[in-house]
Amino acid sequence: MKIIKTILTYLAWILLCLCCGFLYMRIILGKEPEPATGVLSMFNWLHEYVLFYVGAIIGSIIAFIYVVVDLSYLKSKLKFQPYKFLKRIGVILLISVIVGVTHYMLEKVIDVI
Repeated sequence: MKIIKTILTYLAWILLCLCCGFLYMRIILGKEPEPATGVLSMFNWLHEYVLFYVGAIIGSIIAFIYVVVDLSYLKSKLKFQPYKFLKRIGVILLISVIVGVTHYMLEKVIDVI
């Protein structure tokens, strides 16, 4: 029963990490543009595709880093401390900011992506 609880807990944290990835891409892409007409109407789906595809990749990177940090460091450090939940959310937000800044630097400044 403890294993199932642990798996479900990590699935919830992973879902939160994926939501952070989608939120980051929503901030970067901005609101959905007005639908095009004519020949360019075939590209109307592109905004949602990029939002989902890149957001899922960034969210997966955030989730992977969080799980590694949680298993190797946080689990032992937060064992008997109060506010474990808020501290873990803080760690996820910190990892999200670091991944977001790294993505932005690689995409805009260094022009690698």
